[in-house]
Amino acid sequence: MGEGHNERKILIAVISLVTIVFTGVFGYMGIEDFSFVDAFYMTIITLTTVGFGEVQPLSDNGKVFTAILSFISLGFFAYSISVVTTYFVEGQLNYLVRGYRKKNIKNMENHVIVVGFGRNGQQVIEELQVHNHYFVVIDKSHDVLQRYSGKPIRFIEGDATEDAVLEKAGVGKAQSIITTLPGDADNLFVALTARALNKELRIVSRASSESAEKKLRIAGVKSVVMPEKVGGAHMAKLIARPDIVEFLEHLSIRGEDPTNIEEIECRQLPEEFINKTIYEIGVRKKSGANIVGFKTPEGKYIINPTPDTIVIPNSKLFVLGTREQIASMKKILGRDK
Repeated sequence: MGEGHNERKILIAVISLVTIVFTGVFGYMGIEDFSFVDAFYMTIITLTTVGFGEVQPLSDNGKVFTAILSFISLGFFAYSISVVTTYFVEGQLNYLVRGYRKKNIKNMENHVIVVGFGRNGQQVIEELQVHNHYFVVIDKSHDVLQRYSGKPIRFIEGDATEDAVLEKAGVGKAQSIITTLPGDADNLFVALTARALNKELRIVSRASSESAEKKLRIAGVKSVVMPEKVGGAHMAKLIARPDIVEFLEHLSIRGEDPTNIEEIECRQLPEEFINKTIYEIGVRKKSGANIVGFKTPEGKYIINPTPDTIVIPNSKLFVLGTREQIASMKKILGRDK
């Protein structure tokens, strides 16, 4: 629930409590002719059910009033105390959680910064969680962050176009940033700000037009995604090449599926494999996984590389196989850690 909702509950509880107390005070003053202090005392011991003695013997009307006050106030009093206690306990708990998350963000390295927690942002986070990537979310909406405050997500409330907010998210030590804001101008501004703070940062951005895509690439965005264009192309392919699309959908980049496609970065190959060919390393024979693609350190892609392709440091292999086969290949190439 939002903070405003909690404050309304507190207000209702306080008003109910005050109303019951004053009803009791004025009731005892009118029925038993008590002084204000005596009437207040009788009201409090009746509401709290502590069982102290009466100020003076009650008349029959006073006894009936006391019974009615006890009956009516029991639920209201318990509710009021519960709401107030919960408010302060949860407030303190949230404060401690926020403090822990801030400290956790400060110590993060090689993480992903996700800007915007709309539909695209939530989908991004779901995928990052599947692949066990560390990430932090930046969003301007206080209500959105409150709504998801109970989830194990590191949030920062603020404007990602501001240097201070990106620095709070650890942009200097981040691996990449994904900006999913609905406005192209906002995404461009985030990209420019992030690039100024971290020259090595990989930037991925959402765009809604081709002109915005061009500007984002000029700003140093590595990958630009146009959701409408991607969605339209996918729907067209379902008509033009339905079986191919269905086949590709059976291949997953999620580790828990039976057949996966994954990239393996060959940063530091074992000494015996340096400048060896795919055939000489024998990864297919040893692991059972298939190498379906290769990327050179210069960024050139080779589809279905031949066995005489030389695997060199800082190249990448795109591998197709089961989880076990891919894990075996990683171990062979020294990437099992």
